[in-house]
Amino acid sequence: MFQNYFKTAWRHLLRNKGYSALNILGLGTGMAVALLIGLWVHHEYSYDKFLPDYERLYQVRRNFNSNGDILNFPTTSLALADALRNEIPEIEYVAETDWMNAHGLKVDDKKIYLEGGQVNGDFLKMFRYPLVKGTAETVLQDPYSIVLTESTAQALFGNEDPLNQFVRFDNKNDLKVTGILKDLPANSTFKFKYLVPFSYFEATEGYVKQQRQSGFSENSYQIFTKLKPGTTYAQVAPKIKNIQKRQKDSFNAQHSEVIMQPMQNWHLYSEYVNGKDTGGFIEYVRMFGVIGVLILLIACINFINLTTARSEKRAREVGVRKAIGSQRKDLVIQFLAESLVFALLAFVCALIMVQLALPAFNTLIGSIIKLPVFDLTFWLITLGSVLLVALLAGSRPAFYFSSFNPVKVLKGSLHVGKAAALPRKILVVLQFSCSIALIISTIIIYRQIQYAKDRPTGYDLTRLLVTEINNDLIKNYTVLKNELQQQGIVASMTQASSPATGIYWHGDIDRWPGKHAGESVEMGFIRVADDYFKTLGITIPQGRDFTGISDTISVIFNQAAIKRMRIKEPVNQTITFNGQPMRIVGVAKDALMTSPFAAAEPTMFMYSPYPQTFITYRLAPNIKTQNAIARLSTIFNKYSPAFPFSYQFADQSYAEKFNLEVLIGKLAGIFASLAIFISCLGLFGLAAFMAEQRTKEIGIRKVLGASVQQVWLLLSKDFMLLVLISCIIASPVALYFLQNWLQKYTYRISIGPEVFMLAAVLALVITILTISFQAIKAAMANPVKSLRTE
Repeated sequence: MFQNYFKTAWRHLLRNKGYSALNILGLGTGMAVALLIGLWVHHEYSYDKFLPDYERLYQVRRNFNSNGDILNFPTTSLALADALRNEIPEIEYVAETDWMNAHGLKVDDKKIYLEGGQVNGDFLKMFRYPLVKGTAETVLQDPYSIVLTESTAQALFGNEDPLNQFVRFDNKNDLKVTGILKDLPANSTFKFKYLVPFSYFEATEGYVKQQRQSGFSENSYQIFTKLKPGTTYAQVAPKIKNIQKRQKDSFNAQHSEVIMQPMQNWHLYSEYVNGKDTGGFIEYVRMFGVIGVLILLIACINFINLTTARSEKRAREVGVRKAIGSQRKDLVIQFLAESLVFALLAFVCALIMVQLALPAFNTLIGSIIKLPVFDLTFWLITLGSVLLVALLAGSRPAFYFSSFNPVKVLKGSLHVGKAAALPRKILVVLQFSCSIALIISTIIIYRQIQYAKDRPTGYDLTRLLVTEINNDLIKNYTVLKNELQQQGIVASMTQASSPATGIYWHGDIDRWPGKHAGESVEMGFIRVADDYFKTLGITIPQGRDFTGISDTISVIFNQAAIKRMRIKEPVNQTITFNGQPMRIVGVAKDALMTSPFAAAEPTMFMYSPYPQTFITYRLAPNIKTQNAIARLSTIFNKYSPAFPFSYQFADQSYAEKFNLEVLIGKLAGIFASLAIFISCLGLFGLAAFMAEQRTKEIGIRKVLGASVQQVWLLLSKDFMLLVLISCIIASPVALYFLQNWLQKYTYRISIGPEVFMLAAVLALVITILTISFQAIKAAMANPVKSLRTE
């Protein structure tokens, strides 16, 4: 019996090739979009879950009470790591780490510059990344050791066995290779290329040991913990909450509370509100999950509309089947079988589409997603979803067709086309409402990105480069700077503790004029050298620039910091920082060093005669960039032979701050286009059916003198009306969600009526183009053929 159902379905498909192709293409495209989004969503949710015991891994964070605003920071103190390790028995391991800077690795004449981690010896006992060589218990125990990933080992040693070989680290010390890690997968939060024991930095950098002994005030490191089996965070939270407050002489410690974020939330929950991880990338993952479901729903609506639109052609078939004894349940199964055949064929098309689209999609999102064709769970979920889609898309046609009265059908008195018109119109309005809402969203996202990109940055990013400093450059910085300027390669050059487009250090001012009792202010701190403001192009409208070594107890604030502290006449006022009185000598113009969507961050600049982390330099205006880079490489290699010359253009770093929004905008645009495409496939099929259904009417109208334009308008006006209704429904819905989305940005656009008008015009133009082919084709047909009787 079931074989007969599917055979009949296959014959029906072949008998109506045009409509079948439209149905399969529309449903297949919807399935492809849903599958692609599903794979992406699964990828985002899978971060770090490949690690054993990932549910017991946590990052330690601080909630800082800044005058009632709870600010959250991922950096903590080394003293806190010791306290957690020694005083909280529920914690199995504690690992202090520092991930900020890249370092130079050298073996013979091979030299590379990569980002890695400085980690406590227990790190690999907590995070059980697969070790190809070595064991987690031993590889990081010697301070002068290093663990490489396979790709790093290959770059340094080729096919030679790297174990027990030595790597020159920062051209300072030789570190012994004690372990080799497999390259980290794409869905790993950590992206390190090597690991060095934290004890190495304590042995070689005196300031690290000092910071461990300075209490809870020096918050410059990241701490990770692993709870003991059977222990819950609820047991640990009250014990660690106020652990820092015992340091009475630290304002920072007194206003901070310690929390821990579970590893399963690291990737998706990066935004903290009132001290809790309430949002982040999870919002976009959920949003596109909903979009995937909506596009699949649009495809199902197409299937329903195109199937029920041909109900008159199926009516006689139903009448005959009922007359010869078919029960309604038999007809329901028959039509559901047809739906399943269409859904299976559409699913095959979807798999092909996804396989073809994945390379471009992976390039777009910057990740690696594959079809898990050997995963049984994948097939169970997808085939189950196909069955669900078949039931969803086929249920209305099945129950609708099977309800026909055989007597009326066989007498020719049943006119089912008009009876089905209203539900079809409702479904068309529903699918176009979804599509138009996506169009509006795409426009708003694009405008918000452009609005932030066009915002004045407060400094000049053009031809500005940043290079991380190393030991060789520290020794030769003065002669390097002189030679680059003498040869006319750079116009100016400086050093700073943060790159031009970031602020790496935050803290509190102890006292300032007009400070209220118990008031605190959290701001960014940047240590700078000579020519910093000149090099970056930041103006100083009040006071003066630093003049040299005599300004080591002087500071310059930006305008946002002065506004935050409410200092009316700031120049020559005195503030206290880390117990040291310091004089304000200038006020710099605000520069967007962090988020381009937010207000400029309050920042204090301090002059330092000591080497800093980054060298920033601006190319001379009369030299071509390509020639300058070649000459820079030669000179940098001259003064830093153990390190490869590496650099980053500041404008590229700034542009990367838009990466997430640009990605969301592109994805929204792609999915909006596909939603419109699927909807238009349905319109095309419905327009063809309507033209076929009204062939004789059109012939009579033409004989009576109707023009092509009049016939075109006759066939088009109903569809245009439905699209206009969709615009009216979609606009307030999109407005509500987009206004909520924009609230996350301090610097944002306002939504005006022109956006909705533009979306409506686009939808109408697309609709007219879609249906005009069938409408004009029907209008230009020879009326003699349509009126000729058999």
